[in-house]
Order: sequence, then structure tokens, then C-alpha cells
Amino acid sequence: MDKQNDHVQSLGAVDATSLQALMDAIPAGLLRGRRVLVTGAARGLGLAFSHCIARAGASLVMADRLEALLQQAGVALRATGAEVHTVTLDLVDPASVERAAEEAGQRLGGLDGLVNNAAITNSGGKDAHALSVATWDQVMDVNVRGTWLMSRACHGALKASGRGAIVNLSSDTALWGAPNLLAYVASKGAVSAMTHALAREWGGDGITVNAVAPGLTLVEATEYVPQARHQKYLDGRALPREQQAADVCGAVLFALSDLSRFVTGQVLPVNGGFVMH
Repeated sequence: MDKQNDHVQSLGAVDATSLQALMDAIPAGLLRGRRVLVTGAARGLGLAFSHCIARAGASLVMADRLEALLQQAGVALRATGAEVHTVTLDLVDPASVERAAEEAGQRLGGLDGLVNNAAITNSGGKDAHALSVATWDQVMDVNVRGTWLMSRACHGALKASGRGAIVNLSSDTALWGAPNLLAYVASKGAVSAMTHALAREWGGDGITVNAVAPGLTLVEATEYVPQARHQKYLDGRALPREQQAADVCGAVLFALSDLSRFVTGQVLPVNGGFVMH
């Protein structure tokens, strides 16, 4: 069987063991004493981040608008012995953002890290003419304005920490210009630009601001993606396999940890070499 056919057969294959294998490799105490808020934490990448952050020794607040899933995820993670709290969050509502940030700080006694993971796609498969103004605005409200509002709401606590770290989730789609995904691509380009600007604004407060830009990752939010797009990634990656949620976690842990205290304003593609800087 040739390599091309091997690729086709591997499309959409989630590796259920990859996250546990990564967690087994996380250095003990990497984030010990850290207090971290993760948005969009009920499933997908946010849930994987939460498990790895807890394994690294941090205390954690998981925030999401999917309340039932969020509670289930929190219970499961607490069962491992981690200190985990949950708060409901609607990034479209500025008051909800403020409440979630305040509650996170109160429950943890402060904040050292923020992972701005929550986002929506909503524009997949639509070209620029088919995209509605309402959809454009919705994607921008969640992905761009929501990231700004949550970062702003957490700024005071992160400054007080003396070692604050913000990790934004961008996307490699903004680096290669993925077609038929315009609202999402534009929103993630804005998140990357925001990362550069906030790094300069808040560096004097001891806050690092970086972004991770994953490629097409096998999580719930990408289940709609057609086979042709998976194949494009597989054919273009230097590491020719599907991307798992676990593949993104190491970069997030690094950006939250003391290992990266002189790294700020950077956008790190994590995509198996599909896009390279």
C-alpha cells in the first residue's frame, strides 16, 4: 500500500492514548503553585489543556458556556486529585466575562495564567460572498472581542502575580490563508496581532503574552471539516500524520511556565510543519 493511501486511511483517526502519554511525560512541578484560568475548557483543546495544566501542578479554573459538559469535566478532573473549579462564561456578554474573571481570581486567590482558548468557527465552507454579516459579527465578537475582554478583565490579577502569562489560541489558517473560512481566519489573524500589541502594552507589568497557532486538530470543533482539507494538511506537513489535541499542549505549558519568562509577543505554529517561520 502506498503512502498516499496510508494517509487517506488515517483521516480523522483520534489517538485516544496520546494525551495520557503526554501527561506521563510532563515534568513534575512544572506549574506548581500556578493559578490558571482556561476558557473553552469543557471539551476539545481546552479540556486537554486543563488536564495537562493540572498534571503540571497548577490549580485551575475551567470556564465555558456549555455548562453541563463543563460540570462533568470538572468532576472528572477533580477525581484525579487536582484543585479544579468551574465557572460559566459567555464571551459575547461583557458582564459575564467580568464575573468569570473575578470569580476565578477569588476561587484561586489570584491568577498567574490565562489561556484564551474559547472560540467559534461558524463560517466553514462558505466563501466571502456566502458569508453573512451576522455570522461575521458573531465570530468576531467571540474570537476577537472576547479574547480582548477576558485579557483585560484578568490584567489586574496577572499583574499582581508578578509572573503573569497569557496564552492566546490563534490558528495556522491565518498564516497560510485558508479559503472558505474567512471570518474565522480573519479573527485568528486579529488574535495574533492582538498578541503582539498586548505583549508590548503589558510587558512592563511582568506579563508575557504569546499565542499558539495549531493546525487542523482532531477535536469536536473540527468534525465538520471535509476529507479534502484533512488530506491537504497531511500532504503538506513535514510530519505526515493527523494532529491530536495532545500535540498542542506542550507549547501551552511552556508559555505558562518559568521556562518562557523572556518569551513574549510570539506566535508559535504547532502544526507538524505545515506552516513554518
